Amino acid sequence: MNIDGSTALVTGANRGLGRHLATHLLGRGATVYAGARNPDALEVPGAKAIALDITDPASVARAAEVAGDVTLLINNAGLSTFTDLLGDMDNIRLEMDTHFFGTLSVTRAFVPVIAANGGGSILNMLSVVSWYSNPASAAYCAAKSAEWSMTNALRLQLVEKNIRVVGLHVGLVDTDLIA
Repeated sequence: MNIDGSTALVTGANRGLGRHLATHLLGRGATVYAGARNPDALEVPGAKAIALDITDPASVARAAEVAGDVTLLINNAGLSTFTDLLGDMDNIRLEMDTHFFGTLSVTRAFVPVIAANGGGSILNMLSVVSWYSNPASAAYCAAKSAEWSMTNALRLQLVEKNIRVVGLHVGLVDTDLIA
């Protein structure tokens, strides 16, 4: 995909990897919507701040209405509760609501947008723990595994709409999530 001239939405762009991605997309000539639950916390000069809580269907729908010119979606928003699978069930649900259902919700909202704009790409930020499990943060591992499976299914499903879907599996990245 040619980044120059594309229009991207980066979820979780208020810090860490999301801010880094949004900044570099701008530097490569993209128009960038920087999504965050609190758009006032965004520090991405040149980006269009957009309120977006990926776990809130109304917020996702509003974002799709506002950012109707998107051709590149980067599903980056995430969190980790560092919960094992016998730990707090609310934390486990939060992991799945964020990484699986939240990512799926944003993708479902933006597939018609990207298709209407002639196609494009979706990048899901994954993790090496999509492939193995660490018991101390097993909720995160399970949620990322589910997101990886979703990425593979969407890749096959969206090819006919001229939408490429890829996952980027990263190891530890020096961000607030790991600190």
